[in-house]
Amino acid sequence: MDVRTTLERLREGSRRAFRGADAGLASGAPLQPARREWQFDAVVALVLGVVTVYYGVDNADNVVIREVAPGVERIVPRPSGPGGMAFMVTLAALASGALALRRRFPLAVLCVVTAATLATPQSVMRLTFYAFVIAVYSAAVYSPYRVATLVALPLSVVLIGTSGNSVTPIVPNEYIALLILVPMAVAAVGLRTWKLRTDEGRARLDALRREQSEALRRAVEHERARIARELHDVVTHNVSVMIIQAGAARKIMHTSPEQAGEALLAVEAGGRAAMTELRHVMGLLTMADEDAGAEAGADATGTAAELAPQPGLDRLDALVGRVRDAGLPVGLTVTGPPRPLPPGLELAAYRVVQEALTNTVKHASGATAAVTVEYGPRRLRVEVTDTGGQSGAATGSGRGLIGLRERLAVHGGTLTTGRRLTGGFRVEALIPLETP
Repeated sequence: MDVRTTLERLREGSRRAFRGADAGLASGAPLQPARREWQFDAVVALVLGVVTVYYGVDNADNVVIREVAPGVERIVPRPSGPGGMAFMVTLAALASGALALRRRFPLAVLCVVTAATLATPQSVMRLTFYAFVIAVYSAAVYSPYRVATLVALPLSVVLIGTSGNSVTPIVPNEYIALLILVPMAVAAVGLRTWKLRTDEGRARLDALRREQSEALRRAVEHERARIARELHDVVTHNVSVMIIQAGAARKIMHTSPEQAGEALLAVEAGGRAAMTELRHVMGLLTMADEDAGAEAGADATGTAAELAPQPGLDRLDALVGRVRDAGLPVGLTVTGPPRPLPPGLELAAYRVVQEALTNTVKHASGATAAVTVEYGPRRLRVEVTDTGGQSGAATGSGRGLIGLRERLAVHGGTLTTGRRLTGGFRVEALIPLETP
């Protein structure tokens, strides 16, 4: 699940990148400025508005004399009267106030400021020129619509450059040093910010790679544990039965050859069953590397065995029969109407019976066992009990029961084990079922 989640996240990032390349769509979501950024933009708009409004009020009714050529002067009148002053104040307030939204709506702000700049008289270009410079910068940096921005920026610059207001404002000499140093400082801050963001992006990418590697490692460990449980269940049961049958055959080989032959046949059947299940388990790992077309004729029998279905509740009779042949009397009782169940759930129930009977054969020689399978309306109940007997082997490691609990936990089931008051051992599995 972790691997799937990580891969889905990577695919979604790729989709967003491709969507960003489309000319008709945004390359990213509109920027949502933080509270501090809103406050900074509002302060910038307020300061620039106050300065430009003061400039407009202070220069009303003034006459500007400019030297357009050596010995040639030009008189440039500025708007005068209450109407002219109101016009200049309105332009200054409109162009400066729009900058408060320059991060959230950069293209709209650029259009508003461009229109205000085009409407500004040539003699008072300072009213809107600085706001226009900031609006152009904001559109280039913050607009998510890259194609529209690449069209709007040159268009705005061309409109301002070819209009009658193409004369840029004159900067007094005392402000030239400031005009040079401020852009340098802004560029330095921007470079540092870009470096910090690049480092953060690289750190996030490294963290994502580590997360993906960790998820893959956990998936591999989980698969190894699952295969180990399968091999444990298959090998432990069949080999235990084969050992008991072979021991019995050895003891009666001279006195009762026919019974010894039957025991050896049971050993052979158990070995074939173990090999069939082992081929199926290992075939799940090697199936992707096989070329079915090239080896279909030569390996038809082996392939059929590898593709055989996993054992389910319908094979409990064969399992109980093998255990009876090993000398352990076993009774099988099925209550409730049987119905088809998911293969994984049936396999888990089958392994419960297999593990419990294997433990009885190994650790309770001379006992009798009973297997009960109960199909309920909402759950499947599997119980294996034995009457106890002589201990035939040392106490096991308990890995088999741990594996069973993990199997059942996948399906929301529980496993209960313990000794019975009347002697012997009891294993009970409860697996919830979907309501038919």
